[in-house]
Amino acid sequence: MALLLNEEQSMLRDSARTFLAGNAPVSHLRALRDQRDATGFSRPLWERFAEMGFCGITVPEAYGGLGLGSVEAGVLMEEIGRTLVPSPFLSTGVLTATALVRGGSDAQRERYLPQIAAGRLVGALAVDETARHRPDRIATTATPTPDGFVLRGAKTFVVDGHVADLIVVAARVEAATAARVAPAAAGAAATVALLLVPGDAPGLERERTVMVDAHNAARLTLRDVRVGRDALLAGAQAAEDLLETVLDAGRTVLAAELLGTADEAFARTLAYLKERKQFGKTIGEFQALQHRAAHLYSDLEITRAAVLAALQAMQSDPGAAAAAVSIAKARAGTTATLAVQEAVQMHGGVGMTDALEIGFFMKRARVANELLGDANFHAERLARLRKY
Repeated sequence: MALLLNEEQSMLRDSARTFLAGNAPVSHLRALRDQRDATGFSRPLWERFAEMGFCGITVPEAYGGLGLGSVEAGVLMEEIGRTLVPSPFLSTGVLTATALVRGGSDAQRERYLPQIAAGRLVGALAVDETARHRPDRIATTATPTPDGFVLRGAKTFVVDGHVADLIVVAARVEAATAARVAPAAAGAAATVALLLVPGDAPGLERERTVMVDAHNAARLTLRDVRVGRDALLAGAQAAEDLLETVLDAGRTVLAAELLGTADEAFARTLAYLKERKQFGKTIGEFQALQHRAAHLYSDLEITRAAVLAALQAMQSDPGAAAAAVSIAKARAGTTATLAVQEAVQMHGGVGMTDALEIGFFMKRARVANELLGDANFHAERLARLRKY
């Protein structure tokens, strides 16, 4: 498959770029940060996202969405990475929507997907419980009862979890017990279940944690949170496979966001090299800086190919896309780190100040690199996949 966007995808990119540049430049993030906004994103802007069709990119047309795929979601996320706009698109339009589309029952899809597409519902995925992304270390339990489950445990780094109307919680279920009350949760080794928990469920405690990049996450504590049997995400995939697919969907679009962040930081640096003068010359004439810029450009182009390859792999066969996804997320993280570090260095002292927006790109690159696995996590995952 050619590593190029088709005409429709290019039109979506142009539309998203124009919309975000006009309505959500980096100054929008700065204003939210300085105002200490309790929500952490603009709900009026999210409503306009919905009007543009962006909220429902991955939602099937039958449920009011655009019925597009990972590539289109990645195209939008790359543009989000250019302006750093905080929005629930990752948590809602990608992670929650993917969980429902691929693992939800007809009733669950009919209830939630139209609300996601319309921008009326904010979702979140609660997986991590440690300081770093370790989806294999889930201690939260879902104890089956005659009419549902009781959840106990704690989650961290739940993106948009502080305002989510619906939270997809990963928890461990005793398979033998679960088979008696909820057969869909059981399997030979399927001890992980994904359950839909309302944001206002009794026993659910939420603490907002503003991250260094002025985006939002939350710590969740589940104290005997009760949900019915209809909260269980059921589907053709085993629960562990479903969770991995949902995570990979998020990882690929995060890689695209990191690419957008890196590309914008590079573009701003190039513009500065052409306007800043030293010793009577623009600093872009100095060969040392030209070499550094050329190296970064080459790195960006390789990463661009890796990210699009991963997005295409997720769109065609998510079950076979793991290696491509990890390559893309690892490369995007290292490339974005290089891009923002070079941006600060080549801007000189002014690059360290809050008055310049370069610092916002550095902070977002750091957080997005960590979310759903940093470069080290994905290098190890790739090694395991290739049986090293």
